[in-house]
Amino acid sequence: MRVRGVAGPGAMTLPGSRKGEPSRLRDVGVLERVGLVLLALLLMASLAAPLFVLDPVISVGPAFQAPSWEHFFGTDDVGQDIFSRVMYGLRTSWLSAVAVIVSAIVIGGSIGLVAGARGGWLDALLMRLTDTFLALPGPVLAIAVAAALGASLRNTVIGIAVVWWPWYARLVRGEVRALATRPHVDAARLSGVSSSRLMLRHLLPGALPPVIVTASLDIQILVLTLAGLSFIGLGAPPPTPELGAMAARGADYLFASPWIPLAPGVAVFVLAVAANLAGDGIRDLFDRR
Repeated sequence: MRVRGVAGPGAMTLPGSRKGEPSRLRDVGVLERVGLVLLALLLMASLAAPLFVLDPVISVGPAFQAPSWEHFFGTDDVGQDIFSRVMYGLRTSWLSAVAVIVSAIVIGGSIGLVAGARGGWLDALLMRLTDTFLALPGPVLAIAVAAALGASLRNTVIGIAVVWWPWYARLVRGEVRALATRPHVDAARLSGVSSSRLMLRHLLPGALPPVIVTASLDIQILVLTLAGLSFIGLGAPPPTPELGAMAARGADYLFASPWIPLAPGVAVFVLAVAANLAGDGIRDLFDRR
């Protein structure tokens, strides 16, 4: 017989149980969840663009054709389908931003990991090198590198990556220095593990969460940076579909045929906002671990 106010055996909660605890995703705001979904949809659509859009570099109809069911975003000054070019441009922007972040994490993360784990004169030397790059005007240096190497998407990515890695070096170094004093790291060090194993197995995993959060927030900044450099002529040359270059080329038709420059401009805006909201959502997920 059950007594009122006393829970039965089936209602007992085991120690450590998370029954009734809201999931991590529920802790993320509505706008952040919308950003995550929107970013995922944009990425899937842009990566699958060759399967459902027209060739972005050939003329498919009359020039300056207004948006219609046949051409969702209309056609440009040479009859190219703007929707197809925007979808390819989204893929280009996303992959370029990922390339910059990956290179920055690999270079900056390696430098920060070694500096934080070894300390001493090596730490001082690597951090002074990092400070030298941080002291340089980042956008100007990126423009100079891209201009010196020549106008192309690859050179633009290289120019941005040159000025992006120091931030990750500083971030990883700070996290590693904080982790180096933890008991499990001291225990691993006293057990006689090698320096490389200590860094890769005991220090690097603990530094990854803030790196992932920072990388997710950097996507939005990189999308705008890449679009800005291509807008001033440092991106891929025509007829390569690139959002910044498309907006620059269509600026002359802003009043006569506004869909030509506005379509890539709005695409950059939507991608940047979605990436920003998604980055905030990923940050919230890690903050509530």
